[in-house]
Amino acid sequence: MQGLIASKFLRKLLVPVLGTLLAASAGSAIATDNYWQQVKDRGTLKVGVLVDWPPYAAVDAKNQPSGYDGGVAKLLADHYDLKLEYVVMTGPNRIPFLLTDKADVLVASLAITPEREKQVQFSRPYSAASMVLLGPADVKISTPADFPKYKIGVPRASTTDLGVTKVAPEGTKLHRFDDDASALQAMLVGQIDAVGTSSVIAADVQKRYPGKYKVLYVVNEQLMAIAMRKDRPELLKAMNDFIAADLANGKLNTLFEQWLKKPLPQSVTQSGQ
Repeated sequence: MQGLIASKFLRKLLVPVLGTLLAASAGSAIATDNYWQQVKDRGTLKVGVLVDWPPYAAVDAKNQPSGYDGGVAKLLADHYDLKLEYVVMTGPNRIPFLLTDKADVLVASLAITPEREKQVQFSRPYSAASMVLLGPADVKISTPADFPKYKIGVPRASTTDLGVTKVAPEGTKLHRFDDDASALQAMLVGQIDAVGTSSVIAADVQKRYPGKYKVLYVVNEQLMAIAMRKDRPELLKAMNDFIAADLANGKLNTLFEQWLKKPLPQSVTQSGQ
């Protein structure tokens, strides 16, 4: 009898407590899911961008963010009739800025990697770039087995850094720099023998210095996507809907051709099919 009474007492005590906890949990989930609504109510979309990785990320004559990423950010804000606020950042602080809500989303040449997917969520791809090793014409690199013979520079913590590190054999002399510009400059002045960079930047260097530099090795192709904090499904849906719409109407391809002088890769255009 005493056990029955105790059981009834516990039920009376726990039911209200559990109800309160469930309500709080549901309220938290609703608040999280409504982040996109908060952005729309605010009327301004804060987009994190780079400005030091042309032609993907650059500045215009008025010192405003430009390049392909800057253009995508503008298309995104226009698509949802929102005011655009650029949040300029560097490669290493892109994710920290996002996780502290200094930006709502990143349109910052951020490649999709398993390591990053542990921290943020990605939309479907809106861009892609091949990562290569660029160096003087007399440098002989054809396979990773050749890496240890030379000093190779990469932007610290970048996907180029990850890609080269992944295939580099023991004994490779990797030199890490704060950004792409610093790594490229080190190669140009002979501080390092080769630099990890995008195929587009490599092509620009080759155009400026005909016959002096060549692509030594293709590291990989990287798909880049809009990044945002996790547990914001409505925000993710909005980003995916934008990309699908502007792929279908050709605006993303037109912008890519404007800056990259070639069509969007099939790895981007067919990613959602």
